[in-house]
Amino acid sequence: MLSLMVLSCGSVKGATDVYVPVDYSQEAAVKSELELIARIAESNLVKALWRTKLLCIRMPDSAEAKKAFEEYGARCVDEINSLVAEKDFVNALRVYTSLQECGSSLSGVGQTVQSISDMVYKDVPKISSDPSKVPVGEMIKGTVTVFVDKGIKIKRGVGYADSVLGSGFFISKNGYIVTNHHVIADMVDKKYEGYSRLYIKLAEDPETRIPAKVVGYDSIVDLAILKAEIDAPYVFSLGSSRDLKVGDKVFAIGSPLGLENTLTSGIISSTDRRLFASGTVFQIDAAVNSGNSGGPMIDEHGRVQGVVFAGVPMYQGLNFAIPVEYLRNELPFLISGGERIHSWISAFGKTRRLPGSGAKNTGVQVIYVLPGGSADRAGIVEGDTIIGISRTEITSLEQLKNAFMQLPSDCVVPVKVQHADETVSERFVYLDHRPKAPGYEIYKRDIMENSMYPLTGMKLVNDSTLSKRKFQITEILKNSTADETGFSVHDPVEILNVDFTQEKEVMFVTLAAKKRKNGFLDVTMRLTAPMDSPNFF
Repeated sequence: MLSLMVLSCGSVKGATDVYVPVDYSQEAAVKSELELIARIAESNLVKALWRTKLLCIRMPDSAEAKKAFEEYGARCVDEINSLVAEKDFVNALRVYTSLQECGSSLSGVGQTVQSISDMVYKDVPKISSDPSKVPVGEMIKGTVTVFVDKGIKIKRGVGYADSVLGSGFFISKNGYIVTNHHVIADMVDKKYEGYSRLYIKLAEDPETRIPAKVVGYDSIVDLAILKAEIDAPYVFSLGSSRDLKVGDKVFAIGSPLGLENTLTSGIISSTDRRLFASGTVFQIDAAVNSGNSGGPMIDEHGRVQGVVFAGVPMYQGLNFAIPVEYLRNELPFLISGGERIHSWISAFGKTRRLPGSGAKNTGVQVIYVLPGGSADRAGIVEGDTIIGISRTEITSLEQLKNAFMQLPSDCVVPVKVQHADETVSERFVYLDHRPKAPGYEIYKRDIMENSMYPLTGMKLVNDSTLSKRKFQITEILKNSTADETGFSVHDPVEILNVDFTQEKEVMFVTLAAKKRKNGFLDVTMRLTAPMDSPNFF
């Protein structure tokens, strides 16, 4: 198969918007920061509250900073009451918890945090620990075929029906349905200009198309919630897949190739395949084909343990399922409606593991911090280890990612950090919107020698007073692109060109090098680096 890769224009310009740290000991700098915060507050009160919180920490004697903090706190209280009145409980909880974490006054809030939280989780199914006694035949009634009608496609002068088929399953009696984002992607893609209508077909009545609508969706973990105005014939209960092990038996229900009511069985082949930037998925050996996507993966007791997805490029013949834990984390945001926006603190790192035979995970080691990003402004630096977030202990990168998935973006959370000298302190971070290509954001906002470390795994120092393109490698990150292509510490490199794919998903770095492992022979080569990975957080 011939594939065409579209590249953006190449260059070695690097950063176009590098952050310069502010000296808050200068009165003019504090005044300028407060003016900037006032402009931020016009569209984002929580971010303004966070920035004034940081200013108060750095300048505890500043009366202006304290006054601004109190003002934005009071305005946040008004926003909470307004959001509750609008029944936007997810955002009301987001602002409430941010106020709470910042230590701002909650006086005047008309609801308790528990009452708001209860409304957020009102339509979210609880975890079931009880084995189902319902026959599998009854469970099949709780699955649907998802049908996206895209009208007619013209090919070589002939018209064909253009449609997308997938699967889904009911999670509530009032018609909420889980499926994959890629099944309904055309319904929510702002760039799609064609015709599309969404229907579901019940397992008991495959002839009738029932109109449905997309309530919420998440392209990063490939999940979506639909709503049909019907009484669900069967509602699946959600399990907890943390106890699933390799070899455990599972079942998949769906409509492979449009064949409704298909049940297949198999085992868990792996519990930690990294296919998404946000975490790991299950690999299963149950037969799955196009059309199964969005259907439930259930255990022997009938509890949903994952959401099946099929048709992964480059993984032909392998089958996967999204763990139900991700679905449970996502449901409050998906049910509240719209696109689920993930968060990050503009950092890059990996699980810190103590050496030795009794090695154990001790947190997330921060390898890189984007200048001017949330982590940087909060005071987190390279070499720190994140050991807790919002009173939850963190021992691994996966735990940190799961903690972020349970939190909305645009909120403030405390992070417990262990420093290089083993002291521990608390930092307040703002969960910013995670870009679709975090690596490209780093390339734009930091100088070349710094950005290449998280992007390619080679830490550089400028090696020439005459050229900004010539560097020497000072450190190689294990299992990185640079490591896998045989680079070593002290190798000299010259960056000749940098290209990106049109969507900024992949970076191509052309460089000249003298690699020690090649006898220091001159070589020109091209490195390929993805602009997203689980290591960005």
